[in-house]
Formats: sequence, C-alpha cells, structure tokens
Amino acid sequence: MTNTTKRLAGLTVAAGLIAGSFAGSVAQAQDMQFFRIGTGGTAGTYYPIGGLIANAISSPPGSRACEDGGSCGVPGLVATAVASNGSVANVNSISGGTLESGFSQSDVATWAQTGTGIWEGRDAVDNLRAIANLYAETIHLVASSGSGITSVADLEGKTVSLDEPGSGTLVDARIILGAFGLSEDDVDAQYLKPDQAAERMRDGAMDAFFFVGGFPAGAIAELASQNDITLVTIAGDEAASITEEYSFFAENTVPGGTYEGVDEDVTTLSVGAQWITNADQPEDLIYEVTKAMWNDSTRALLDSGHAKGREITAETALDGIGIPLHAGAERFYREVGLLED
Repeated sequence: MTNTTKRLAGLTVAAGLIAGSFAGSVAQAQDMQFFRIGTGGTAGTYYPIGGLIANAISSPPGSRACEDGGSCGVPGLVATAVASNGSVANVNSISGGTLESGFSQSDVATWAQTGTGIWEGRDAVDNLRAIANLYAETIHLVASSGSGITSVADLEGKTVSLDEPGSGTLVDARIILGAFGLSEDDVDAQYLKPDQAAERMRDGAMDAFFFVGGFPAGAIAELASQNDITLVTIAGDEAASITEEYSFFAENTVPGGTYEGVDEDVTTLSVGAQWITNADQPEDLIYEVTKAMWNDSTRALLDSGHAKGREITAETALDGIGIPLHAGAERFYREVGLLED
C-alpha cells in the first residue's frame, strides 16, 4: 500500500468515525425531550421547589444510569423551572400550549377548569389536569412595624401591594379584603412581586404586602433580618366566612420564630399548591414524570433542598384536588394503590 493509499484509507476511517459520532449526536438529540414547569417569581416558593422537581425528573441523554448513582428521572427528559407571574398565568400558558406544566393554587386551578369563581363569564379551561398536590401555601400579610397595622381592617388608607396581575395572590388578597369589608379602592393598591414590595418597604414606601406561598419565604425572611415587621393575623369571623364560602381555604399557622422578630405563632389561611398540566400531554410521558416524582432519589432531593420540600409526600399527593387527574398520573396512582375505584 502506497503512502497516498494509506492516507486515503486513514481519511476514510476518520470520516466514518466523524459520521458515526454525528449520527449518534443526532439520535441523542432526537431522543431528548423538553418539559417546562411554570412556577412564580424567583423570590417566592414555587421557583425553588420547581427547580428541585425539574432536577429530579430530568435525565438527559447520556446521563449515568440511576442504578449507577446517576439521575433517576425520565430517560431523555430535560425539565426546567420557568419563572412566571404565578397561578393564573401558568393556567393560561398551559392551556395555550406554551408550558407543558406548572404550579397553581388549588382554588385557581378549580375555578379555571370549571369556569366558576374568578373564571365565571370566561371560557372554562376544561383541558386542565392535575399531576399532584404538593404542599399548603400560607397567606402572608406582611406589614412594617411602623405602619401600625395589626389587622386586615387596618389596611384602609395604607399603601398595600396585592401582587402582580395574573397571580393567585392577587385573587386571594381581593377575597380577604372583601371579607373584612374592604376593596382595592379602600387602599393605595400596588401590584408588585414580593421582592419588589419588600424593597419598597425597606425604603419606607410600602406599608404592607400580601404573599401566598410556603414558609419560610425568601423575600420575607430577608426583609425580617434587616427590618422590623409584623406578620398580620387573618382570623376571626371574617376568616371563618372565607373558609365556609371557599372550600379551598383552610386555617393555617405560621410557627413563632419562622421569621426573625416574629416570636409568636400567627394564625392565617392557606390554599394547596398543585402541579398541573394539559390533558393533551402524552399519557406515557406524564406517567413517567409522576413515577419519577415519587421515587427515593426525588424524596432525598425534596427533603434536603427546601424546608417546604419535606411536606411534599405521595401520601398527600391527591389531597384537595378539585380537577381531574391526568390519565398518566391516574395510572401511576392506581398502580401503587394510592387511588382506588
């Protein structure tokens, strides 16, 4: 074989290796599937919990196998947590197909799917389906200590952030104000994310703000570490009227010491945080996603990753769900005995 022939043979082998590698990369890319989880603002609880779940259910092509200490997620799946305006925005994005899944308060999801409550007069989002209930979301009403606010009634005439349009917090804030005989017209209403509202409070430009999410909430904890705050009680006959009219609300307690300077237990309300999707998502995919959500590897991530993660359990995965389960999630829960006929 001449030197020229050897060089040609070498080039042919190299080209074959490159082609094979390219074909393998194309096949790997074809096997990859993206799955977005709409969460909330980065300062809330949805976003970090979404990141934990996305990490748990992901297993990109080429990942080390679960049994070898690698990812125990869905083979080929790349899940990501996407910051958003919260529950209402996530429902709209899931319905419209711009998100594969997302988090929502239980009340918002049920109203949307049935065309009732805040969705009355609008087209029901009848393709909304549940994957799992996650944890209780506490309604925080945070006030600056210098504002003199110690009850919801004290909000009258004060500068109050009700959260962004499209958020579940805004929906609940309106309900709470109404139960105490107030409306948005009775306060200087602002519509800011909790971290923005907290920043305004530091500057003395905000008297109070609402936030719905698991405790401890990062924006509130940071604020309390630098400024004196009051966590306002939401209780009494007014709160009882809310739980009677809206079955999604329940009494809730923020333990003393959760936030710096708030030493006593604070009674308030809560709603469930739920993971929802579109009925059009493939049954096998949602089955595998649900299965990955409840494996031992995910359990370890949730327990170590966030204080609220420890409350996310398979035993409470079906609590308070007011919309149909996705067929894939339903299949999993039936297989493991959590759902019976």
